[in-house]
Amino acid sequence: MSIDRVVFSFAGLFILLSLGLSQIHHVNWLWFTAFVGLNMFQAAFTGFCPLAKILKTMGIKPGQAFN
Repeated sequence: MSIDRVVFSFAGLFILLSLGLSQIHHVNWLWFTAFVGLNMFQAAFTGFCPLAKILKTMGIKPGQAFN
């Protein structure tokens, strides 16, 4: 898997996890959902993604989005 697919899968997992936790535990988990969404939004314009940088140092091959 490329960095792009790993980043998208992590983002999707964290969004679904925080949505579930907001229904089961406390509504404030939606702030985490907002954080993930804002990070994805800024990464679309700047190309900077902390997870992509970490995965690149781990040796995972980059895709087209995070070269």
